[in-house]
Amino acid sequence: MFNRQITQRIAFILISLTALLVILPIFAILGYIVAEGIGAISWEFLTSMPRNGMKEGGLLPAIVGTLLLTLGTGMIAVPIGVGAAIYLSEYAGDTTLTRAIRIAIINLAGIPSVVFGLFGLGLFVIFLRFGTSILAGSLTLGIMTLPVIISTAEEALRAVPQEFRLVSTSLGGTRWQTIRRVVLPQALPGIITGIILGLERAAGETAPILFTVAAFFLPRLPSSMLDQTMALPYHLFVISTQVPGMPVRIQYGTALVLLVFVLSMNVLATLIRRHYRKQRVW
Repeated sequence: MFNRQITQRIAFILISLTALLVILPIFAILGYIVAEGIGAISWEFLTSMPRNGMKEGGLLPAIVGTLLLTLGTGMIAVPIGVGAAIYLSEYAGDTTLTRAIRIAIINLAGIPSVVFGLFGLGLFVIFLRFGTSILAGSLTLGIMTLPVIISTAEEALRAVPQEFRLVSTSLGGTRWQTIRRVVLPQALPGIITGIILGLERAAGETAPILFTVAAFFLPRLPSSMLDQTMALPYHLFVISTQVPGMPVRIQYGTALVLLVFVLSMNVLATLIRRHYRKQRVW
């Protein structure tokens, strides 16, 4: 008994140290970015146009462009991703087709983002003649986001107990009624998690938008989905590598704004997920 307690305590200490080793670098990075970038944050920095070669002014076009790209990605990827997850989880059996689809999803998740960018350039920008536009960028990011949404949504649907489906069917519900009124509400927290994870990745990507939508310097807001736009990830890359004499505080201020944008999505997802988890009956 004494040896078991010692072993348990040692294991607990090792696990705690491992968790600390994971958490400390994260807080160190966050703290450094906040310390270096907080001096650049002001109302003008967030709401004005860039000027003087982006060394002065603000980030409004980049913030709006990132928001539009994220919304466009969600409008494209969420219906297709959740629909595919419902098909794979609730309708498809273990067939050659479904196995091929799952293999394709796994392969799609492993493709580097720069390849998605080249694909979007060839298909949406050149072949379909959308040009370098928000539409082309959203379609490219939507395809890149699909594997995350499909995989997490399918797992969330499969986690709903089979008894729920059996009871609904025994009461006369059709398969679609069971899915819509029983399975989806119970799986919604997991589905929302997958959607936010996918959209967060899309919001922070640089390579796909580099080929399909992002402008180097565009001090105006887009007026349609066929316009170019600035975006925070590409803007951060540009001012960090392509603009000589760029003040460091502006670089870290831009990084801080992007970080807050992504973390805000996380907080929103957490609140929504907590709300729906309270309504679950299992």
